[in-house]
Amino acid sequence: MDTVQAMLSSIGSAVLGMAAQPFYYIAVFLIAMHYLRQIRVERQLFAVKLHNWVRLTLTAIGVGMLIGLGLSAASLFLGPAITPAAVLWLWSIAALLMLVRIRYLCFAYSAGIIALLQWLAGFTGLASRGDWLGELVASLAAIDAAGLLLLVALLHLAEAHLVFWHGDRLKTPLFLEGKRGKLVGGYMLQGFWPIPLLLLVPVEAGGGAAAGAWDMLPWTPLFAGADSAGWTVVALPMVIGFTELTKTMLPRQKARHTAKGLLVYSLCLAAASIAAWKWPVLLPVAAVFAIALHEALVWRSSIAERRATPLFVHDARGLRILGIVPGTPAEAMGLLPGEILQKVNGKKVYSKAELYDALALNPAFCKLEILNESGELKFAQRARYAGEHHQLGVILAPDEAANFYAGGLSVSIVGWLKARKASNRRQA
Repeated sequence: MDTVQAMLSSIGSAVLGMAAQPFYYIAVFLIAMHYLRQIRVERQLFAVKLHNWVRLTLTAIGVGMLIGLGLSAASLFLGPAITPAAVLWLWSIAALLMLVRIRYLCFAYSAGIIALLQWLAGFTGLASRGDWLGELVASLAAIDAAGLLLLVALLHLAEAHLVFWHGDRLKTPLFLEGKRGKLVGGYMLQGFWPIPLLLLVPVEAGGGAAAGAWDMLPWTPLFAGADSAGWTVVALPMVIGFTELTKTMLPRQKARHTAKGLLVYSLCLAAASIAAWKWPVLLPVAAVFAIALHEALVWRSSIAERRATPLFVHDARGLRILGIVPGTPAEAMGLLPGEILQKVNGKKVYSKAELYDALALNPAFCKLEILNESGELKFAQRARYAGEHHQLGVILAPDEAANFYAGGLSVSIVGWLKARKASNRRQA
């Protein structure tokens, strides 16, 4: 009974610690700002709002809590020696990296840098100094870097599943600058989730009893050390997220392509971190592996985009659909991004003007002939009612008359927050 009370006390203290830390709220704030910027892009490019930033933010918080619950349960069998100072190290390094690029918010980079710094500090002897630098290096040395890398691997495993099942729902259609200044259609797939983690961590012998610590477990965690004098729970706010830009794939295809890469990354990093725990000499290898392989995912996506032909462009068959406005006749008729509008009310269409003229042939009804993703012909028809938004409700790929395209998609956190516009005006 005393052990159960100690466990509950430790968990309660960790929950209060999570609520008192600013990092979780900072993550939620950045996620909300991201979705606000996304809606601003949609309004500037298409004069319509495709998403609700409040709903997206609340969904991210809810999903993040579920992931945090699952990973917290998994941590019961890991027991990495991650101290509260690890939170400061992770977020401090992430803040510095975000000054360069927002995508470096991913903790794969922070954890890899922490592991490298810890390894390098071991050659300096700075931890024995009695000044602030010695205390800083000592706090760094107390972090279980291998356990932290394994935690990052588990976060990416959860991210891979999220991207696979829900990545295409976090899509934003864009007008993008293609080769030789020609505009093409594309999609930004971008999502972030704040993860509140409660980690089971060991209390080192001679280190003083932590609040609510207990001295026994019915199992032995993977990272349990021989000098562990007990166990406690600490709060660790994390963030996972992904950013992908595609001009050549449908959103669902891009999400699955990304998810496969993340799955391989998480499994490889988990193996490398466990190897570094068993053989500490491999820690710098695992650290470099965490950073380099994550960059390889970015390069893999970029190479795949460069080698393929842009998908969201008009051709001789008709008008390419880039996106669908929610709550419009196009959504009700089952039109999908990537399909081609070939005929409207029996008339072939090759421009927006011809589309509007064809719709005007029958103001109360529209009949469409569409080529789907496989090039097969399908038919759709529906009555049109007064007051319905956007006439048909399709967002078409850009043509020569398009004046704006998305810009500043990969910027630092400072530039992202200071940006007054989310799109660029096309030069004549």
